[in-house]
Amino acid sequence: MTPASKFAASEARRRFASLVAESDEKINLAHAALLIAEEEEPRGAVVRNLALLGEMGDEARRRVDANPHAVVETLNRFVFGELGFAGDEQNYYDARNSLLTHVLERRVGLPITLSIIYIEIARRAGLYAEGVGLPGHFIVRVRGGAEETLVDPFYDKIIDEDECQERLDGVYGGQVVLTEEHLQAMSARAILVRVLRNLQGVYLNSNSHRQALAVVERILLLAPASPEDRRARGLLLAGANRLHEAVRELQFYLRVAGGANEKEAARQQLNKLHAQLASLN
Repeated sequence: MTPASKFAASEARRRFASLVAESDEKINLAHAALLIAEEEEPRGAVVRNLALLGEMGDEARRRVDANPHAVVETLNRFVFGELGFAGDEQNYYDARNSLLTHVLERRVGLPITLSIIYIEIARRAGLYAEGVGLPGHFIVRVRGGAEETLVDPFYDKIIDEDECQERLDGVYGGQVVLTEEHLQAMSARAILVRVLRNLQGVYLNSNSHRQALAVVERILLLAPASPEDRRARGLLLAGANRLHEAVRELQFYLRVAGGANEKEAARQQLNKLHAQLASLN
């Protein structure tokens, strides 16, 4: 990164931190997701893309108002047919699929990033829409009039609870029955954490540990007391040779974590860090 890019990324982090410090109902989901993308690739595109989403929503409202008896079908035709948003089945784990700026440009993405766009357009069209985080998949619940409809933006279609059960069967081998709990709406904060976890997984799989660390730090802005993320930050800091910081994170984790196996592994890592620090004195 150039000095200018580093400054822009730092500014995106600052704005993200300020935004997610608000109460959950005040968090602008699309704005926060665009700031995640802006830190990864500073391009000065946040305001422009918020305006683009606004234009898409305004056009969707015109379509929905003209066809009030089939609002979800009308919205789907606009989002998936005319705008061309679809799931990226060919390159699912491409990091760009987790970055809302790229999803808006390329019109392909992951279930969760496509759902964020769908929710934003639906809400601007005057509809009630919320994200539903099924295990291993993400969908949207839309309310048009008195009816609620489940929409799968990745496969651009309306789905029902039977299809949700099939999704669970694929994850749990038929051992889990779909309940209302599986269909609970996710908060904006929880959705953003899930976006970041997807990005973290991409970076860890490609051994991009510096970028993974930056992702974990943003997760901790959303969930500062998360033991697993404090442990993950500690391990990534150790890998970056930031030993004193790593020690503090692992010490925190050991104070609050519950699992014996995980605590033992962290304790061993902490002992290694202490030995490394001692060798430097």
